[in-house]
Amino acid sequence: MLMQKFDSLLATLLYFGTLVPAVIALVMAATSREDAFRAADKQTKPFWLILLGITVLVDMFLGMLFLQIAGLIATIVFFVDVRPALRQVSGGGPKRRGGSSSDGPYGPYNGGR
Repeated sequence: MLMQKFDSLLATLLYFGTLVPAVIALVMAATSREDAFRAADKQTKPFWLILLGITVLVDMFLGMLFLQIAGLIATIVFFVDVRPALRQVSGGGPKRRGGSSSDGPYGPYNGGR
């Protein structure tokens, strides 16, 4: 009985652990600009929408472990490789607190000028 509950809990965690990141990645891909994918030299936006959409459908309805793992790998690749490249190209990188890149701790560094 305890093993059945553990298996049920594990299956639920696997279900939500693969579905939630895939849905988030799909929304991020859908809201990104198409030209950013080309500028970042990644696959096209329709490619990622189809791949992540299939991942969400597999996670929701099929529940086949090897397909879920393949979808999880695609989701991880999107988060680790594609999304940072899209943010860099789109200008959505980490925000600086102000000033230019030549600012020192006490103001701008002008090279002795």
